[in-house]
Amino acid sequence: MTKYSVKPANVEKAAKTSGNNLRVHFKNTFEAAAVLRGMNLIKAVKYLDDVIEHKRCVPFRRFHGGVGRCAQAKEFGTTQGRWPVKSAKILKDLLTNLAANAENKNLDKELLKIKHIQVNQAPHQRRRTYRAHGRVNPFMSSPCHIEIIAVEVPKIVEASPKDKVKAKLPLRVLGRMAATRA
Repeated sequence: MTKYSVKPANVEKAAKTSGNNLRVHFKNTFEAAAVLRGMNLIKAVKYLDDVIEHKRCVPFRRFHGGVGRCAQAKEFGTTQGRWPVKSAKILKDLLTNLAANAENKNLDKELLKIKHIQVNQAPHQRRRTYRAHGRVNPFMSSPCHIEIIAVEVPKIVEASPKDKVKAKLPLRVLGRMAATRA
């Protein structure tokens, strides 16, 4: 049983999933997850499919040192972006698991919204690389932990025009409006 850093307000209307010690770059996954926060579950899966096919990019905002520019990043109001395919595949797998967990709780997939997504660094896995003159350097991977919570949000139904009520203004405001017109 994984301990999550956040508890949803209504546990019956929420689905959770997590992955620990996933061998995928922390920084790439952090940036890809930041885009998914607040997104509808189905739109998030479609977005990750587009990232895998290089149709849309992941904007790099925090860990952007040395990241090149791409025109697709303009959609997000920045210039730097990449297509972290491995991170996108791992996140897509977690979202698929989240959808299955939601289905198990009888939640509607179309109404699920990602309320919480968090990526933390996991302990580095150590290897070594051999250098010239008999030296050895560390060659470490940067795995991560990921947790996602999605909440079922009810559809917003707009009121018909005849049901809309005009807002009543206080008398002092109405008096000021009348004074400025005269």
